[in-house]
Amino acid sequence: MSELLFANLEMRDVESAVLTTYERICQTTLYPGDPVRLFLESLAYTIAVQNQVIDLAGRQGLVAFAQKGHLDHLGKIAGVTRLPATAARLSLRFSLASPLGFDVPVPIDTRATVQGGGITFTTLIEGVIKTGETYTDIPAVCTVAGAAANGLVTGQVSQLVDPLPYIVAVTNTGTAMNGADIESDDRLRLRIQQAPETYTVAGSIGAYKARVLAVSTDIEAVSITSPSPGIVDVRFLLTGGEMPDAAIIEMVRTALSAEDVRPLTDNVLVKAPDPVPYNIRGYWYLRRSDATMLASVTASVAAAVEKYRLWQRSEPGRDIVPSRLVELVMQAGAKRVSVESPEFKDVVPTAVAREGSIEMLFSGLEDD
Repeated sequence: MSELLFANLEMRDVESAVLTTYERICQTTLYPGDPVRLFLESLAYTIAVQNQVIDLAGRQGLVAFAQKGHLDHLGKIAGVTRLPATAARLSLRFSLASPLGFDVPVPIDTRATVQGGGITFTTLIEGVIKTGETYTDIPAVCTVAGAAANGLVTGQVSQLVDPLPYIVAVTNTGTAMNGADIESDDRLRLRIQQAPETYTVAGSIGAYKARVLAVSTDIEAVSITSPSPGIVDVRFLLTGGEMPDAAIIEMVRTALSAEDVRPLTDNVLVKAPDPVPYNIRGYWYLRRSDATMLASVTASVAAAVEKYRLWQRSEPGRDIVPSRLVELVMQAGAKRVSVESPEFKDVVPTAVAREGSIEMLFSGLEDD
């Protein structure tokens, strides 16, 4: 398909059109240096700049090319709005040094942060460490919306911002998840293009996918299958191929259960994909003539393996394809690649590949 243009953007073409039109009307020839020609050349430049504006304005009226606010307005026509940023969530455990003979309250909005500060979480509900117990777990949310707090592992949030009587320690008991930045233009564009699928409640695959993606910008890939009549099996992954937790699974289940969304005869099951484990073990070799580039190629190979890992885990139903790994490592500069693991494996739409150990070892120099 040729590039879509609303106006001629080539300065040379615009200039030629202006000069030849003048010469035809006035029955004259304009030579370089002619004052009239110089004036018309400056006019052609102005017209070319204006054509850029005309082309930009035309493109902003099309979903395929629109950006920012223009895309937002096109989305409203289709009933689609940009998803706002959401804050990461986790569970905070507040602990006592030893059991006490009375209840110890933990107020709502109690804050805890990582060592050194910077990322802070606040409790969503009031908690109580009951008589005779030493701790309580309370759900908490990051004070700043966005994906920056995602991935904080158990124990990283360990500094109490608001001191409480008898509380001697605080720590997160799980990984921070479900934070998401404001929806990008590309993701919003995809949802606008999918919007017509949601105009039906007949339960099409596209309709279910569109509605799952509309729940959170952190949802990256969706698989919809029907293992038997009336059963709809929904599996999805988060950004970076991460598995969804119970909270976001419930959010998706709720979104798909509305009376104007789910066909009456559909029984919708929402789950995380089933993991299909595999390991990476391989060897790569470098041309002897490239020996001076060993350090840079080693770094490129490591990046290629990481790219493969993310590619393999980011789509439900994506087969485990070792040849893809070989291709990426070769592109990184290796002369030859030998892969012991993984072997090719078919992955069903309700499952996703999950890496275990990763070893891609440099094994020496070889002649060209």
